[in-house]
Amino acid sequence: MLRMKVLSLVSSISLLFAAGIVCAQESSRENLRVLGKLAQALRGEPIYFTDNVKSRVYYRVKPYEYLVVDEHKYDAWVKVLMANGKYGYMKSEAVAKLPYEVTTQASSSASSRGNTALMSRGGTTGQVAAGYSTRFIGTPYQWGGNDPNRGIDCSAFVKFVYGQIGVDLPRTAAEQALVGSPVTRYEDLQTGDRLYFWDRKRDKVGHTGIYLGNGYFCHSSAGAGQVTTDYLFSEKWLKILVAARR
Repeated sequence: MLRMKVLSLVSSISLLFAAGIVCAQESSRENLRVLGKLAQALRGEPIYFTDNVKSRVYYRVKPYEYLVVDEHKYDAWVKVLMANGKYGYMKSEAVAKLPYEVTTQASSSASSRGNTALMSRGGTTGQVAAGYSTRFIGTPYQWGGNDPNRGIDCSAFVKFVYGQIGVDLPRTAAEQALVGSPVTRYEDLQTGDRLYFWDRKRDKVGHTGIYLGNGYFCHSSAGAGQVTTDYLFSEKWLKILVAARR
């Protein structure tokens, strides 16, 4: 049952990145690499980019959500393994470590962004897209860019992510906003829904991102200069949100 819950985390808006994750009380099995300790969130809590509450938020966990954390103690903070293979930081008081190690096949690469790991997650198309999008957090923003590793703009990013799971989208945000089933109420948003924002200067849809759940979305941001996450229901973003598509 414990293993099923961890796999469920991977197949949804996962904080984990590797295919074939298993839990074991011993890490001595052949061809297994230890990722960290299994843990559980005691309450809803942000995971930050650094050990500072003023830093950007990677993701906001739900109460009792399973996590993979670094085995070492970090006093007030604990390091949480994220979908892109990097670590975020969460307050230690909000995390309960469990007596299990989380392992993966030794041949699996923490930095792998290939389709094999992507498609093995399962879940809905939206869940897979959302989880995959977070692997590229930190990729530089580049106007007109199409390279998810060297530089990419918002619409190319969404097009690329969905293209990896067989969904072909137009190149620009304005064109993409016309494709798919509309989502007309905030409460109906689901993980993986595409979000579209109005650009007042150009007087048209000019920005897009992928909804991650819990109010957050992933996008290639000109303001941040990179692929990042932001809180959708902040005044900044909510007032210019004009469409959501599934």
